[in-house]
Amino acid sequence: MRVAAPGKLLLFGAYAVLEGGAAIVIAVDRYAVADDARTSESPSREVRAALGAEPAPDVDATALYEGGAKLGLGSSAAVLVASLGVRAAKRGDDLAREEVRRALFREAREAHASAQGGGSGVDVAASTWGGALSYVAFPEAEARPVTLPAGLSFIAFWSGSSARTSELVARVEALRARDARAHADAIGALKAASQAAHASLSSLPHFLAAARTMSSALATLGTLADAPIVPPAFAELATLAEREGGAFFPSGAGGGDVGVWLGAAPPSAGFLARARTLAMHPIELGMDHAGVRIRED
Repeated sequence: MRVAAPGKLLLFGAYAVLEGGAAIVIAVDRYAVADDARTSESPSREVRAALGAEPAPDVDATALYEGGAKLGLGSSAAVLVASLGVRAAKRGDDLAREEVRRALFREAREAHASAQGGGSGVDVAASTWGGALSYVAFPEAEARPVTLPAGLSFIAFWSGSSARTSELVARVEALRARDARAHADAIGALKAASQAAHASLSSLPHFLAAARTMSSALATLGTLADAPIVPPAFAELATLAEREGGAFFPSGAGGGDVGVWLGAAPPSAGFLARARTLAMHPIELGMDHAGVRIRED
């Protein structure tokens, strides 16, 4: 039996979701695939936290990597959800049933947070349910499906190197310790941008305006925290995207792995050429709508 779980792109809610803000995340059509016909000799720490001494299925997550480096698409969560999905399916659970998914999510989120020392669980939610989700982590985790604005174009770009989320989050926490007001204001701006996006799901122009505001707020947080949340190449592409009526920003915590273009149309040839010059390359990516499920092929 093989079970697939999708990766994710976080559109809104970076950092803010850790403070009770609402995030918007989409599941993408790159998958971790767990196979119970083979046992993993070195399961991930998240899988080990979930399964303990129980044998873990082998998981193929190569689709979530490029050249041996993580793409920043939530590979650890996808591997974990696929592994727990195999166990659930083997005991006869229907992975399409909502109560099964809720139980799987709770178990996966707890294990993921235990292994990583915290986190919101937004990537676990995307790997579990698929589609586009509004997600709140605290005080109680809740995911609900949303419909993105009609006509929205999204493209993911890969920088060629992975970012360490834990280091970025640590710098943001250090900002809180030395200047609580600046931290609160920066997080408040990110929460407001996400709220604006939620309020604009039926209006593409307003949704894109919220994305540009969020991109700027991430840059401000990075400056205040002395953290490379929005590296120079991302900042330049954000400016170019705004000139074309779109938005460009790091997905998730930032730091330089995956960037996202949002627009009413794909980016211009000039934008794509400049992105390539800056070593930012488009990657084939679409939305996954099904979430964790048994893979028949």
